[in-house]
Amino acid sequence: MKQAVVALAFLFIAQSLPAQEYKDFGKDRLNSSPRHAEWVDIKSADQTIKAFVVYPERKDKAPVVLVIQEIFGVTDWLRSMCDELAENGLIAIAPDFLNGQKFEDPDAASKAVSAVTQDHVKSVLNATADYALKIPAGNGTLAVCGFCRGGGWAFAYANVNPKLKAVYSFYGAPPQSPEQVTNIGCPVYGFYGENDERVNAMIPKAEELMKAAGKKYEPVIYKGAGHGFMRSGEPTNPAVREADRKARDEAWARWKKLLKELD
Repeated sequence: MKQAVVALAFLFIAQSLPAQEYKDFGKDRLNSSPRHAEWVDIKSADQTIKAFVVYPERKDKAPVVLVIQEIFGVTDWLRSMCDELAENGLIAIAPDFLNGQKFEDPDAASKAVSAVTQDHVKSVLNATADYALKIPAGNGTLAVCGFCRGGGWAFAYANVNPKLKAVYSFYGAPPQSPEQVTNIGCPVYGFYGENDERVNAMIPKAEELMKAAGKKYEPVIYKGAGHGFMRSGEPTNPAVREADRKARDEAWARWKKLLKELD
């Protein structure tokens, strides 16, 4: 138990964001988007969770991507990422692990996320995946992406759900033990910032484990970028950082090519 607590503490430290990035943004994109978005109720174990869904504008059925939040909740920024995925032809669905709570204060976010158990994460993702695969506009293809803490959860979920076709883990802690990769049945694509050694130090072990298990793991480290560069490099972020903007553009170019493989 003590080891588990230490591991969780390290995971949080490794996936924290710089203080200047806590301010939420993204409503402008959401308010101007032509795409249909809605909140839905999903039954998960003995409770009902909310999930934010955005649909692409296309004439055929689309793949579905589960979008896993940072520690700050289903923020406007995360919802704007869902819209950007829909703009690229995907149905994006982001389950809310924090029951409507959103944070800009790191201490409050830490306290809330620390109360989220791994069983709860698994239950919520399984329920959301089941819902996603039944969306009439979906084509039956399911993938998952996650950012920061959510990036770690996305990688871990690959070991749980054999229906996944791909995982896109953004600066999340990768697996560090053999049992965490044994059941992975899809490729995992990692997106990491060069100036994020707390997370990057874990990549070699993950590569070793995935290779030994015969699994596909393709991590890419973006030069000059820090942790959380998809948020801090967002052009509409009032505190946008130029190096992170460049990394974000490069990551999106790579991601778009990978997403097309889901069709």
